[in-house]
Amino acid sequence: MKILLMGYMGSGKSTVGKRLAEILKFDFIDLDAFIEQNENQSIVNLFKAKGEIYFRKKESLYLNEILLKKNVVISLGGGTPCYGTNMNRILTSENARSVYLKLSIPSLVSRLNDETTKRPLIAHLKTDEELVEFIGKHLFERSPFYNRADLTVSADYKTVDELTEEIVANLF
Repeated sequence: MKILLMGYMGSGKSTVGKRLAEILKFDFIDLDAFIEQNENQSIVNLFKAKGEIYFRKKESLYLNEILLKKNVVISLGGGTPCYGTNMNRILTSENARSVYLKLSIPSLVSRLNDETTKRPLIAHLKTDEELVEFIGKHLFERSPFYNRADLTVSADYKTVDELTEEIVANLF
């Protein structure tokens, strides 16, 4: 089985994914970290040096590679389901279940406020108002993809253990 966690940046995909993999005794793969390892540079540097289109093509390539694995929890990048045919690939992958970790805009802003320099898509934003507007617009555009997940879990005000328990209870 493969469990794919999706959601906006800062939604807790990597943190929840690691805990979920630990509980299920599955391997854990963070797609962004996998890309960084295989490309020998950070996502930030990839965006700067080669642009978003190059990054998204590599992201699709590595997603397809990872989807061949078994007994794995995969933390997707925030934009992964929204590019090309990635979402269809996720939904049709054999023995795969997708989970959308859904957070409100205020929760995402709170989590991302101090991380703008580490995240290429929001690095240019200077004020809280700009961040709120950007996340709201972006989330509106991405929601149709995220909402196609097999399971949606509201992640506001829940601990990692509470989220993990809810996912396990609803997937098995």
